[in-house]
Amino acid sequence: AAFTLYLMRNFKAFGHAIIALFIISLSAWCHGQVELDKAPMEKAEKDALFSTIQGFVGNWWNGSDLYPDPCGWTPIEGVSCDLFDGFWYVTVLNIGPIYENSLSCAKNLEFRPHLFELKHLKSLSLFKCFRSQRRHQVTIPNENWENLAGSLKSLEFRSNTGLIGKIPSSFGVIKKLQSLVLLENGLTGEIPPEIGNLNKLKRLVIAENYLSGHIPDIFSALGDLLILDLSRNSLSGSLPLTLGCLTSLLKLDVSNNHLEGNLLKEFAYLKNLTLLDLGNNRFSGGLTMSIQEMYSLEEMVLSNNAIGGDIRILKWENLHNLVSLDLSKMGLNGEIPESITELKRLRFLGLSDNNLTGNLSPKLSTLPSLNALYVSGNNLAGELKFSMEFYGKLGTRFGAWNNPNLCCPLGAIATSNVPFGVKPCQQQIKLVESNTNAGDVNKTFYSIASLCHAPNNFWWTFPLIMILFLNSYIIGL
Repeated sequence: AAFTLYLMRNFKAFGHAIIALFIISLSAWCHGQVELDKAPMEKAEKDALFSTIQGFVGNWWNGSDLYPDPCGWTPIEGVSCDLFDGFWYVTVLNIGPIYENSLSCAKNLEFRPHLFELKHLKSLSLFKCFRSQRRHQVTIPNENWENLAGSLKSLEFRSNTGLIGKIPSSFGVIKKLQSLVLLENGLTGEIPPEIGNLNKLKRLVIAENYLSGHIPDIFSALGDLLILDLSRNSLSGSLPLTLGCLTSLLKLDVSNNHLEGNLLKEFAYLKNLTLLDLGNNRFSGGLTMSIQEMYSLEEMVLSNNAIGGDIRILKWENLHNLVSLDLSKMGLNGEIPESITELKRLRFLGLSDNNLTGNLSPKLSTLPSLNALYVSGNNLAGELKFSMEFYGKLGTRFGAWNNPNLCCPLGAIATSNVPFGVKPCQQQIKLVESNTNAGDVNKTFYSIASLCHAPNNFWWTFPLIMILFLNSYIIGL
């Protein structure tokens, strides 16, 4: 009993200590929270922020509904702040309809120099602000970006069709920049080589503008780059050799330009690349062996290029991570290699409009993930030997039309899954007639081949077969 009493007294004392510690901690937290809420914003910082916002949304906005300041209890949507030496400073500025209650941009807006007085700004984004393609067009200022060089890490201009002019070469001074996104704007001119100075870049997206000229050879110092997207411009010339220096790259997209020349041998160094899109350009010179060294590739698009050459040159089984492979309209020749049937993760295979020959291997149906196969517009021959289940699985995503010497079995015509645009094979049909006087009489004839564009076209084949059958029967009499 004495021992139990001893334990109870000690437990009670321990509980009191825990409660006291909790109260002290809560008091300290509340005190700190009060201090955070009451942290002031320097007048110069506040004035610079207000003037910057007014330049984009209009002078009507004065922040009158903010309390006690833009970083207090009622902040501006799209604006974030951090504490530096006991004062609030703006670190994130997102202008445009990003959120439901974001500030809307004015029709006649401007970059004000006060933007460059936000000395702790880490992220600047302008989304759907400069919308007019004819009136109130705006250019990105080329001056004062050095004022943000010590803090800015992310700079994005997205969907600003009224944002015209050249990309400022002064972007090259923002040495801490990790993300530069210039997407779907009205920018013209060439890519400034000064971008090569941004050796901390992880994402460089300059897509869907009106840029021209060559891609500058600037990538030797951009070893940390993960995403490079220069698609949907009017860039010309060949790919720079220093692309091979981007050994950390995950995504390379230069599609929909006017690029030309051979595919790079330096692609072999891009071991981490998961997406390669070179589609809709003017590349030539055949496939390069370096492609099969990119073991991490999940999506490869080379379509709509006059690359030509033999498709069998590559060891396709090396690209075992491929999910999507588009080699359409490339002028490729040769037979479809059996090694493609080893790509067990493949979902999409596009080989249309080439000069491919030979048979279509039934092993393609063994690919467990395949749900789209397009081989139309080639010189494939022979009989399709896929199961009805395979045709049913792919449906209209199986394209094999415009192969003059490719055919499907007559037995498949009666099904609803017969491939569109493939003619029936000429098959020998043996009729066996039982006759008590003459015994068994065997008569042979051939069906007339015609297009089986769709399962619904089978209706006429039954009367034709009946006519031939009756004709053979009458002759046997």
